[in-house]
Amino acid sequence: MTMERRTYRITGLVQGVGFRPTLWRVAHALKLTGEVWNDAEGVGTILEGDVDVLDRFEEELRKTVRDEAPLARIDSVELVQTNPALGSTDFVITASRQGTAHTMVTPDAATCRACAIEMFTPGNRRWRYAFTNCTHCGPRFTITRSIPYDRPMTSMASFAMCSDCRHEYDDPADRRFHAQPNACPVCGPQLRLIDTKGSLIDCNDPVVAAAKMIKEGKIVAVKGLGGFHLAVDAHNANAVFRLRQRKAREAKPLAVMTTNAASARLWGDFNDIEIELLNSPARPIVLARKTERCRNAFIHVADDLNEIGLMTAYTPVHLLLFHALAGLPSDPRWLDAASEDALVMTSANPSGEPLVIHTKEACERLNGIADAILTHDREIVCRCDDSVVRVVDGAARLVRRARGYTPLAVKTHCDMTGIAATGASLKATAALGRGQEVFVTAHIGDTKNVASCNALKDALLHFEDILETHPTQAVACDLHPDFYASRLAREIAAERKIALFEVQHHHAHTMAVAFEYGLEGDVYGLSLDGVGLGTDGRAWGCEALFCQSNGTFERLGHLQNLPLPGGDAAAREPWRMAVAAALTAECRRAAIALWPQRPVAAMLSLASNPRLTSTTSSAGRLFDAVSAIAGLCDEQSDEAQAAMLLEAAGGDFADASYEEDDFVVTQESGLNVLQVTALLQRLFAMRLEGRTPQAISMRFHAAFSAGMAKLAAECFPAGATVCLSGGTFLNRFVAADLSRRLRQMGYRTYLPSLLPPGDGAISFGQCAVARQRLDAATH
Repeated sequence: MTMERRTYRITGLVQGVGFRPTLWRVAHALKLTGEVWNDAEGVGTILEGDVDVLDRFEEELRKTVRDEAPLARIDSVELVQTNPALGSTDFVITASRQGTAHTMVTPDAATCRACAIEMFTPGNRRWRYAFTNCTHCGPRFTITRSIPYDRPMTSMASFAMCSDCRHEYDDPADRRFHAQPNACPVCGPQLRLIDTKGSLIDCNDPVVAAAKMIKEGKIVAVKGLGGFHLAVDAHNANAVFRLRQRKAREAKPLAVMTTNAASARLWGDFNDIEIELLNSPARPIVLARKTERCRNAFIHVADDLNEIGLMTAYTPVHLLLFHALAGLPSDPRWLDAASEDALVMTSANPSGEPLVIHTKEACERLNGIADAILTHDREIVCRCDDSVVRVVDGAARLVRRARGYTPLAVKTHCDMTGIAATGASLKATAALGRGQEVFVTAHIGDTKNVASCNALKDALLHFEDILETHPTQAVACDLHPDFYASRLAREIAAERKIALFEVQHHHAHTMAVAFEYGLEGDVYGLSLDGVGLGTDGRAWGCEALFCQSNGTFERLGHLQNLPLPGGDAAAREPWRMAVAAALTAECRRAAIALWPQRPVAAMLSLASNPRLTSTTSSAGRLFDAVSAIAGLCDEQSDEAQAAMLLEAAGGDFADASYEEDDFVVTQESGLNVLQVTALLQRLFAMRLEGRTPQAISMRFHAAFSAGMAKLAAECFPAGATVCLSGGTFLNRFVAADLSRRLRQMGYRTYLPSLLPPGDGAISFGQCAVARQRLDAATH
């Protein structure tokens, strides 16, 4: 037997996820001695024992982590040093060590089954306790101020553990060993029910009282992990309508929470990938086809759409609400039973403003919206909304990346240290590089008001604190000079005396996909979305690009330009885009006949005057126009409403077809242009003939997808690598059908999966281009 003493360095998701006790158990099982500790590099361990056993250590560790530590992820196990054995006799977990940060805080995780069973087992000391957690679940990112991830660095610092909790915390064999938010009813945070003036509502049990108010049709604000929800009974149409009125959310679909996946299946037709998402530690909102039962149950929740956003209860507070709605059963088996109880859970914020995270703020900003507030005294440090996921082309695609995913880093193939980016104006995020990783903030929303702008800046500054890294080389932003995000970038560049890079919107989209997949060298891209300022000063939105590895790009082709009558008003009122389409397709009489109550003649005059009306190549505006042509949406309160209704009208697209002459690719000013005049003429004719919205939707989708494949063939060389980006790729039919066509043509296609296809990934793409330009400047 040969004895050695080895030092290992382990990186990945290894802090705050029960990793050290897992390693402790592996060491004891293998009869190894030594120690393990957290530091800013990740986890370090010294192991002493027989060489043959030490050689098995990594394999055993990876297997045990996979089976017993669901939140952990090992990226690397590096043997740092080998020395002669010193004869140590025990294996211990030692205190965290300080240093320069090179690790990750993990995302918040849904309540695990073991904790849920404890909560609903009578006699357990955590019976119905709203802050039950362990190393496998509970708050992480949203309570963390700095790293290493230890209790003094979180908002649990003010809650001293009682002797029972301390015993659990100190016992390596316990599920709560070093669970930083560990608490119980004796020593931990507490719930309370208040009105919007901040006064306590007299009740015996705040959860039971809140559940009763909800059943009576009231709107209750509920403090969760990363912010407040507004909760109403999903079955109560009047309550849902009142919520929409008070929040000024006219048509945007609302999310529904159920007890568990069995309950969610009553309302959504889920496939295996979607069920896995519903049960995952991230517990996002999952978009799924409505069941027939759902269509008749939830009025005003997601009307006129064939999908609904569903999530399952992911915190103890949510579980307690459903427990109260179920009549406070004493057997924990209720956790697995299918229940019709369902709550609308929408972000608690006045329309267009950031998510509310503080109780005082809730009283001020939700006054007139919420009837009561179910809150608690554990501070939310980081705002983090619910994530939204849609399965597209056979894989989960993020619509909104936040809780459960933030602040997971996106790994790249180059050093991103010292680079930051401020993102887009809509669906805003910021990003910060460290090592070969980029950290993208949680979804902020649209930066159209001071509060949202401040939230974007605060999120970036918090990342600097929590990651202990700063933009020292460059900051990147959008090409549009008037965006708040662009002004913020200029401010950062001036204050820190670093380079400022302006990055065209669709260039950033394309490079976000390229860097997610580690694609080195030049790439091609199809970027399809609503709008992004082009280098020619026009509104782009359906672009074929050639992106070079030096941080430059060339526009190779685009969708036919349509007039944009009224500018931003055309995005809010799809009938305007339909009139612009009628002008382009020489269907003026059709427009006058279809919108007799609208000022069509005036709009035709406006659209035909190039001095008063700009043009756009936007895919989003074309979808808006066709939605109006189909009779689905003349005005929209949400940017994607018209496109969503158009996709929903297509059903399963089983009979979607097109004619080869629906479109043609021509040359204009050296660019390939997808002309859709003939297609628009046929769509107007279909509407005048009385064809259904479904028929119009299927014809348009099939022709658009085929036309984009034709544009790609004219722009890209055979066998090229093509990055697919932009919000249009959240459309199930377009993403699947266009990807299939391109693959059949021999292209290698890439759709984003770690980040959204839409503007939530722009900050990451801006960081990528900044890295390329910095490299180009030094060579």
